Amino acid sequence: QVQLVESGGGLVQAGDSLRLSCTASGPAFRGSAVGWFRQAPGKEREFVATINWSGESTFYAGSVKGRFTVSRDNAENRAYLQMNSLKPEDTALYYCAASRRGTLFGGAPLMAYDYWGQGTQVTVSL
Repeated sequence: QVQLVESGGGLVQAGDSLRLSCTASGPAFRGSAVGWFRQAPGKEREFVATINWSGESTFYAGSVKGRFTVSRDNAENRAYLQMNSLKPEDTALYYCAASRRGTLFGGAPLMAYDYWGQGTQVTVSL
């Protein structure tokens, strides 16, 4: 069992940066692929980025590639999403998720992830 708690969201202006954190409980996190997703009001939850268990493999949605960076620190049981050059369209509730599998290829769907956090709100104003 893995429990996830996201933090680091907030209200920023376009062009600013934020770093989201995902803090996990339990040693199983260290062997889990981690994904970041987001959901804007009235829209479906969408894939943002994923990182494999070791941190050696990452994959991004086209809309964030080059602006967002996913990383993890297994010693601290944490994953991060560094978000730079934020745009108003990045406004959403951001979720961290973990899979029982150590590596997920490409933009694996929501069903590939077994554990979810409650989300942290990111709002980007003009």
